[in-house]
Amino acid sequence: MIPFKLTEEYLAEIEQLIDDQQDGQLSALLAEVHYADVAEIINELDEDHATYLIKLLDSEKTSETLTELDVDVREAILANLSAKEIAGELDELDTDDAADIIGELPKNMVQEVISELEDREHAKHIVDLLRYDENSAGGLMAKELVKVNENWNVLTCVKEMRAQAENVTRVHSIYVVDDEGKLKGRLSLKDLLTTSTKTHISEVYIPKVDAVNVNEKPEEVAKIMSKYDLEAIPVVDEIGRLVGRITIDDIVDVIREEAEKDYQLAAGISQDVEADDSIWDLTRARLPWLFLGLLGGVGAAAIMGGFETLMSDYGVLFFFTPLIAAMAGNVGVQSSAIMVQGLANDDLKGSITGRLVKEMLLALLNGTVLASILLFFTWLWKGSFLTSLAISISLITVTVVAGIIGTFIPLFLHKRGIDPAIATGPFITTSNDIFGILIYFSIAKVILGI
Repeated sequence: MIPFKLTEEYLAEIEQLIDDQQDGQLSALLAEVHYADVAEIINELDEDHATYLIKLLDSEKTSETLTELDVDVREAILANLSAKEIAGELDELDTDDAADIIGELPKNMVQEVISELEDREHAKHIVDLLRYDENSAGGLMAKELVKVNENWNVLTCVKEMRAQAENVTRVHSIYVVDDEGKLKGRLSLKDLLTTSTKTHISEVYIPKVDAVNVNEKPEEVAKIMSKYDLEAIPVVDEIGRLVGRITIDDIVDVIREEAEKDYQLAAGISQDVEADDSIWDLTRARLPWLFLGLLGGVGAAAIMGGFETLMSDYGVLFFFTPLIAAMAGNVGVQSSAIMVQGLANDDLKGSITGRLVKEMLLALLNGTVLASILLFFTWLWKGSFLTSLAISISLITVTVVAGIIGTFIPLFLHKRGIDPAIATGPFITTSNDIFGILIYFSIAKVILGI
């Protein structure tokens, strides 16, 4: 299959067919196009063209396309559809996707859409999912799954599985529950096929099964599924009853969203924004960290002002100020990035003290190598060994301090329940710049005897 590539010519053709209301040609053109690619097309259309195209598609393709649209585009399209039209699309979706879309509707329209759903069992499951916090396993799970009772025999089990599987897009696992609905284990398809039809499920099921609580954070669910290479994981309530399952496609979305969030935090963007958002939204997201950078710059300038005499006597120190500040920022970001990654993956072992000592030794080694090169270069350039020594020792000290700060801050934030990704951005860079300049001129003042 050749990957779909949206071109300006193709998009112009779609728009022209919509304007001419050539429904037959449009349907034929999009018949073999994957719903994710249709969503890509709709994301580029204006609201009227997008709504027209959504209404033209067959119901199954429309419902799948809706789940792939950008949130703002989907909201605009749904605003142009009636409650009955929206309900018709939701009837085709899995409960988790349907609940997500209903959650984006205006509150006064939610009940109206739910009342229009033809499948009342489907509607009941959607309402049940809406009870959960969207930032929890319960808000992420789907109700569609295959479960069997431990007291059934194999023959009854197969009949029930056939009936349940009709509503499940893909059967990842067969879960076993007791009479109260509590999760007991999972059933191997091989064991089911090779066992006598009169055998009870309680004799053949596998009691070991990984599960998560409905209140578990999505990030924790992602870690568990990644660690054990799971395609799906069952979700249980507070008393152990099986209430749903989370599949890998939902977890991929969680991982992507978390990565995007961390990337924005590392870049100093404090809110979830996109390139197409308004100037006002983008300004609100960026300005706080830019203001922090401004304060850091003013602080650094004030520190340098306190060493005005030193710079007037040893002007060469001024030329190396950007190098010291940049090195402090770079080392701090490197150290914090490693810590943040380790915290995200639960890879950090040992005590905080051990981590700090290791990072200090690493920074000391790196700083010594770089300082040796700098000492040789500065000595040849300016011919003053004492000045070159002051700059080199400052570089070593700044590197060590920046490494310690870059290691400690993410650990500290994590302990306080704050996203440590914030420590890889302007926050850590600005703080290390200030400390770096202060250390630089203080050491130079001592060594040069001023």
